[in-house]
Amino acid sequence: MIDYPNHRFDITFRDPQSRARLGTLHTPHGSLQTPAFIFCATKAAIKGLSPAQMRAANTQIILSNTYHLMLQPGSELVAKMGGLHKFMGWDGPLLTDSGGFQIFSLGHGSVASEVKGRRMSGREKKLYTITEEGAQFRSYVDGRLHTLTPERAMKVQRELGPDIALVLDECTPFHVDKDYTRRSMHLSHRWALRSISAFQAHHTGAQALYGIIQGGVYPDLRKESASFVGGQPFFGHAVGGSLGADKEQMYDVVAMTMEQLPQDKPVHLLGIGGIRDIFNGVREGIDTFDCVHPTRLARHGGALVTTAVPPRDDKDTREHINLNNAAYRDDPSPIDPSCRCDTCTTVSRAFIHHLLKAKEIQAHQLITFHNVFHMNRLLEAVRAAIATGTLKEEEKNWIRGS
Repeated sequence: MIDYPNHRFDITFRDPQSRARLGTLHTPHGSLQTPAFIFCATKAAIKGLSPAQMRAANTQIILSNTYHLMLQPGSELVAKMGGLHKFMGWDGPLLTDSGGFQIFSLGHGSVASEVKGRRMSGREKKLYTITEEGAQFRSYVDGRLHTLTPERAMKVQRELGPDIALVLDECTPFHVDKDYTRRSMHLSHRWALRSISAFQAHHTGAQALYGIIQGGVYPDLRKESASFVGGQPFFGHAVGGSLGADKEQMYDVVAMTMEQLPQDKPVHLLGIGGIRDIFNGVREGIDTFDCVHPTRLARHGGALVTTAVPPRDDKDTREHINLNNAAYRDDPSPIDPSCRCDTCTTVSRAFIHHLLKAKEIQAHQLITFHNVFHMNRLLEAVRAAIATGTLKEEEKNWIRGS
């Protein structure tokens, strides 16, 4: 067993109609209400916003990436600077992933393409080998050869100092067969045991450790992985790996995984953050989500909106509007009239459209702030709907056609 004296997960309410639940996740840097969204500060920075702006947008928790920070600036330097919280100026809860997602991306193409079922394009592979020892790859920063092992992943995360750390795993791609998926899953299980040993050897109570469930789209493998991971002394669990070729298959994979996991520990869904996906995950008992989508979308002029924003035509069912479009050139409306964020209460779509065309950085800052506020507002609404048994009704405010 591993004692987590500075972490606690309290489930405060369970929805009698689904697996949805409300909880409070306590960490050394504060508590968060779940379900919650975790924003990706991959390289210790939210692209476009400062930590103060993230707090002003009601953000509870953020995520940084072990792989990227290991390469630049290096976890030793971060530790020398007082740890990641102090280094980046964020004093709230912080999670780091282990680098397994990036290993997978290096070997098989982009994470988004593979997890969502698309094959790799002409992107150069930088992964050399995945062996029992770990993953050998060449740095995109300086070209040097590195080997990331479970032990090194734990050491790097210990030096970074997040509140929650994840074990190293191989994120199995979509297009491989069941035999490969099984071998990969078992390798991740062995790496998990090594991660636990390395974590325990230096455990001070400052961090909590999450295990990761693999198994691809195969029910028997997901069941086996959930049983294995659920039986280890992890504080929480994360659902990882390939989630299928389409939304429906992803929802099936999440459901079959959640059926097998212990009901008293927090569960995170890795790399998924679409609005419809969040509502589905919440019903299955997912407590936290992470995705680059809200901030990446903003950098391309995309602003998240509720169903209070009328669609441009009958076929418009998207969750966002593209402010690059000429239709917004003289539009005096805010991004979303139902939103009370600083962007929506101060500037118009026309102004942001102008900034985008003028290539002004402020455009991305304004949209990013709105998108972050929107996601936090969404999860607040989800939590309120769970408490009142109105989750299905609330979904209609956020997804067209619900």
